[in-house]
Amino acid sequence: MYSDDSDNIIGFVVKFVIVGGTIAATFWAIFSLWPQYNVWQQGLAGKAELQKAEYTRQVAVLEAKAKLDSAKELAAAEVERARGVAQANQIIGDSLKGNREYLQYLYITGLEEGAKQGNTTIYVPTEGGMPVPTLDMRK
Repeated sequence: MYSDDSDNIIGFVVKFVIVGGTIAATFWAIFSLWPQYNVWQQGLAGKAELQKAEYTRQVAVLEAKAKLDSAKELAAAEVERARGVAQANQIIGDSLKGNREYLQYLYITGLEEGAKQGNTTIYVPTEGGMPVPTLDMRK
């Protein structure tokens, strides 16, 4: 009869020691390994922050390169536009050489359009027969 009770008590003590030892070992592991885990976690956070900073820098560099390329292309387009304007001016200038009557016509129509807008023109004949415009300073 005592044998069964003592076996139960021994079994209980063994289970208590095993469970208590496991709990104690778990707490010991947690408290002794926690600082190392924090160091490891902070190391990972630092690496992540460093990678983010590097990525942000790369994005900024690529955006700057894109702006530079865009500026170069816009400048090239402006140069081409200026060449076109210069060629158009050359063509117009060449076509007006020796076209005195057409120039007189453009001058007269310009005077008429100016008169419609209320501009005043005084005609002064010259040797070539072309009137010289002057401004009415009383306006």
